[in-house]
Amino acid sequence: MTRVPAELTDRLLDVRRIYHERDIERFPRAREVLGRFPDAERIEVLSHQAIPGLHGNAGAVEDWVRNKREVLVLGEKKSLAARRNGRSADWIAPSTANGCAMACAYCYVPRRKGYANPITVFANIEAVLGYLERHAGRQGVKPEPNQCDPVDWVYDIGENSDCSADALVSDNVRDLVDLYARLPHAKASFATKLVNRDLLAWDPRGGTRVRFSLMPEGPSRAVDVRTSRVRDRIAAIDDFVEAGYEVHLNLSPVIVHETWLAEWAELLEQVADGTSARSRAQLAAEVIFLTHNEELHEVNLGWHPKGEELLWRPDLQEAKRSQSGQVNVRYRTGWKGRWVRQLTDLVEDKLPGCRIRYAF
Repeated sequence: MTRVPAELTDRLLDVRRIYHERDIERFPRAREVLGRFPDAERIEVLSHQAIPGLHGNAGAVEDWVRNKREVLVLGEKKSLAARRNGRSADWIAPSTANGCAMACAYCYVPRRKGYANPITVFANIEAVLGYLERHAGRQGVKPEPNQCDPVDWVYDIGENSDCSADALVSDNVRDLVDLYARLPHAKASFATKLVNRDLLAWDPRGGTRVRFSLMPEGPSRAVDVRTSRVRDRIAAIDDFVEAGYEVHLNLSPVIVHETWLAEWAELLEQVADGTSARSRAQLAAEVIFLTHNEELHEVNLGWHPKGEELLWRPDLQEAKRSQSGQVNVRYRTGWKGRWVRQLTDLVEDKLPGCRIRYAF
């Protein structure tokens, strides 16, 4: 197992219960994880996806953060498929984890899992690695540049989790970084709100793109619960570039309020002043304005109502029903387009040369 930063782990995790699928110890990765938390209670469940008393339990709202700190889930990823994307990556890789130790108030994963989303580790990492290597091999050379990358096929390895936090629990992320360090024509990518400096000791050889998620410090303190401070994420950019990672910015979620544009101007100046010329030369960014959810809003009122003052703004937002039938809210048509242009112009002004890969 990789060395884990003790202070960071202690702040985020105090694992007391591990829910696991039957016969999970047949996987070496599961045995490693169980060995890291020898005093935790072990509870066998039929499926990692539906755990009685945890998922779908409205009464667990008041234990929202406690579950993230004290609960871990071990399961097998049974469906291995790469899904086309075209925005943050060409492909969404099969997950090697799900859920998070952090508690960002706008996170969409709890909508699917139901009131609690602690880290789930998928123990069959060898199967995932083998699938991804074969998939990348079938793609061959990328025929032409696109907004994901001019050369490589990009695989998002952290759609449903934060890989920096996952690396506190298992070596799954390190195995993925090692894989993409040697695969031709392919690159891993993940967004993160956590500075885990253990990743600096790995050898990515340019095969992994780390997208540090940034927003102004004030809103971040209200809604980025249990994450690294924004100034610490900015301070880590140079170190990750020097360690062999490609580093991009995930300007997300953009939360509109009365002083939002001035705060973003200050943030972008902090990035410009706090990074080297080498780092800035390879920067690119994606810009994603907030989409919120009616059910998640109701959940958040049960554990973190202060954040909803920023996130839930009916005066600025309009409803849109998702394909799954849920009611999402996003900034109103017309207004949002104008705000997107204002922010992208600001990026061009404050971070000249930072290419915006997409904005919506």
